[in-house]
Amino acid sequence: MVGTQWGDEGKGKIVDWLTDHAQGVVRFQGGHNAGHTLVVGTTEYKLNLVPSGIVREGVECYIGNGVVLDVHHLLAEVRGLEAGGIKVRERLKISPGCPVILGYHSALDRAREAKKSAGAKIGTTGKGIGPTYEDKVARRALRVYDLFDPKRFAEKLAENLEYHNFVLTQHLGADPVDFQTVFDEAMADAEEIRPMVTDVSADLYAINKAGGNLLFEGAQGTLLDIDHGTYPFVTSSNCVAGQAAAGSGVGPGRLHYVLGITKAYCTRVGGGPFPTELDFETPGTPGYQMSTVGREFGTVTGRKRRCGWLDLAALKRSIIINGVSGLCITKLDVLDGLSELKLCTGYMLDGKRIDLLPMGSEEVVRCEPILETMPGWSGTTFGARTWDALPPEARAYLHRIEEICEVSIDVISTGPERDETILKRHPFGV
Repeated sequence: MVGTQWGDEGKGKIVDWLTDHAQGVVRFQGGHNAGHTLVVGTTEYKLNLVPSGIVREGVECYIGNGVVLDVHHLLAEVRGLEAGGIKVRERLKISPGCPVILGYHSALDRAREAKKSAGAKIGTTGKGIGPTYEDKVARRALRVYDLFDPKRFAEKLAENLEYHNFVLTQHLGADPVDFQTVFDEAMADAEEIRPMVTDVSADLYAINKAGGNLLFEGAQGTLLDIDHGTYPFVTSSNCVAGQAAAGSGVGPGRLHYVLGITKAYCTRVGGGPFPTELDFETPGTPGYQMSTVGREFGTVTGRKRRCGWLDLAALKRSIIINGVSGLCITKLDVLDGLSELKLCTGYMLDGKRIDLLPMGSEEVVRCEPILETMPGWSGTTFGARTWDALPPEARAYLHRIEEICEVSIDVISTGPERDETILKRHPFGV
């Protein structure tokens, strides 16, 4: 299950809903810059690292090797869930191959962003995600398994700090990070996390071999993918369906269905091009309704999300990249009451029409959206549980999305609660 836009598509609720038919839920990329919000009854859960399946009793939850792990943050999240009565430690399994986020990674992240000019800022969360992935690729990352060998950990940490503190102080003009502080915190966290560390790849293979269902939970969104997104205004990991295999240690042939999560409109947080962006600050405008009714604030950062019309040229690009089997449309109810809607069906770029989002932000920023107008609806879609309960104009809007994208809409989310969902075709085939 992957996001097909710039993240924040409402993936958490859908993971929780699908977990009813899964034995395991797997995070396979990103870090605690992701934020998934779940509503169960009167309780709201905000998750960063723990897979969304944790609120379902009896479901195993896995953090794969593709995730960069802030162990200290994870343990705080675990304690918070346990304080709410959820049993976590016996069900959460962590790959020993996860690269570890340490204090100098977040220090580098913040210092780099502060040094950039206003137009060059990418809107990073400052959580240290990017610098940790850099260390991984440079083959100097400390991984979870290093935590359990204090001597080896100390040697690698000292070498890394020598390099990174030079960059912090001499290039970025920031304060150095203290070795002992980082080491002591890591060693304390190591003992608490040790019982949860397991061979995730082997566990997933065993579940699949026994006939169990697995759900792979993507974070961020396809258009933030480091390879396929609007570079450089992207995250530091691969957010696409193919990463589920590499980021968890399962063979790609075992993945049989890809569900693409898509808002009924578009949002983006942070910098970067956004062809269908609207004014979301002025009351009475469609963008303002999307922002306020949709409660478009980042789960992690609290920043306002930019809002705009649904971009089908971008969605088609995501469908191609991910091999999407079916779509799930979320937040349809946010559009209730708008007299007319617009769909972006392509762009004009340098005098020519194109039907797919181009690669790279320099070209995307020059794209002028081609907008198709459709009638809105006065009735409500909120809480609808059947296709026939939707207003005719809402059904026509969804049909047009299917027609242009040539992919079926299999699920429609009409509210935050589990049962506020319309099912047309179940991803697990039940």
